[in-house]
Amino acid sequence: MTYTKKLLYQSNYWYNEGLKKAKIRDLSGAAVSLRKSLQYNRVNIQARNLLGLVYYGRGEVAEALVEWIISKHLKAQDNIANYYVKAIQDAPGELEAINQAVKKYNQCLAYCDQGGEDLAIIQLKKITTVHTSFLKAHQLLALLYMHTDQYAKAKQVLRRAYKIDTKNEMTLRYVQELNKVSSAKDTKGKEQKASPAVYQTRKDTPIQPVSSALRENGKLNILNMVIGVIIGAAVVWFLIMPAAAKTKTEQSNESFRQYSEKMEAQSAQISALQKELDEYRNKSEQAEASKADMQAMQSSYEAVLLVKEQYRSGEYSNATMAETLKTVKADTLGEKAAELYNELAEDIFDPLCRDAYSEAEESYDEEDYASAITLLNEVIALRPGYKDGKALLMLGNAYAKNNEKEKASEAYNRILSLYPDGDIAQQAKDAAAELAGTPETPSGGNAPSTDENSPTTDEDTSGEDEE
Repeated sequence: MTYTKKLLYQSNYWYNEGLKKAKIRDLSGAAVSLRKSLQYNRVNIQARNLLGLVYYGRGEVAEALVEWIISKHLKAQDNIANYYVKAIQDAPGELEAINQAVKKYNQCLAYCDQGGEDLAIIQLKKITTVHTSFLKAHQLLALLYMHTDQYAKAKQVLRRAYKIDTKNEMTLRYVQELNKVSSAKDTKGKEQKASPAVYQTRKDTPIQPVSSALRENGKLNILNMVIGVIIGAAVVWFLIMPAAAKTKTEQSNESFRQYSEKMEAQSAQISALQKELDEYRNKSEQAEASKADMQAMQSSYEAVLLVKEQYRSGEYSNATMAETLKTVKADTLGEKAAELYNELAEDIFDPLCRDAYSEAEESYDEEDYASAITLLNEVIALRPGYKDGKALLMLGNAYAKNNEKEKASEAYNRILSLYPDGDIAQQAKDAAAELAGTPETPSGGNAPSTDENSPTTDEDTSGEDEE
């Protein structure tokens, strides 16, 4: 068996292991096996597509998209990854909801660092409702419930997390800790039940018969009763009534305070509802923007991978590859893709810029300014700061010579924006001033002569470029 066959055999072996684990919802184990499969054979399309599904099943949509886009590049036709990517793109609202859930999850981590567990729990409950397969959000919510002694709720959340990924190490660890706490509480409850409190009852007290002396003094008792009523009325009038009036006033004040707080709460609620309404109004625009960003990211990844294969094959010209590479939006790429893009740009753009710049110098010297402008624009489209701004300076001079003053001024201003200091900036300032008819006085020297026989700034600059 050759070395290549051994690699393919190992790749297929780990793919089968990953498939078995994925069928029993052991997503963590499946991800490990599938990554090993791709280490042996990176073009194993089935393993890559299944790894994307495993990521998607754990709520990691961005990671799943990366795997499917790579799979599409490796095999463009008859690839189920095309269906997966299209299904996500056709549901921009769902994609935006997942994106917001991830952002809120990161905010919950910040709340936890700041001691705001209650706020984090409220947000995580919303996140797990919207993005039900977000495993990390379920785990964090369960951990916060355990931290705040809400063990019954933690148990429910861990059950949902277990259904998402049955062999996830973090979930199983939380379950083990929760079982320890439950066992300790059960043991304590049994000890308390084994030693109940003992209460003693008293014997009934016999009812004593009415004494004869009380019957004899009945009239005195009635008189005492009347006196007691009069004293009670006086106490009510002088003591209880003022206290009652004070209590009533305090109750009125309390009612007014509660009413004020209620009004403030309603105002805040109305403000929140108004804000939510504005968010709903912008929802369609955000969904479209999210879809456009996702398409731009996909197109940029595909363009970089395509140029990489073209460059490796050696069958394509730099001009052809440059046209594809110019469509890439570098700010949408990840770290590794950005490194690859920079390497390709250096190998492809630089030779084209060198040749075009050399031809532009020749055209400029021959006073063919239109051709020079075309060539220099090609250079700047690939490398805006080529030769530390000299290409931009020559372009401005060519525009000035071609009587396109507005475009010449734009080129000079662009130099001042990119290179505010140094010799190139001073040359741009002098050229712009001469273009406006008011030459600047260089620091430490006299103003440049306006005599017809005096060399212009443009000619000097051209000479420097030729050197």
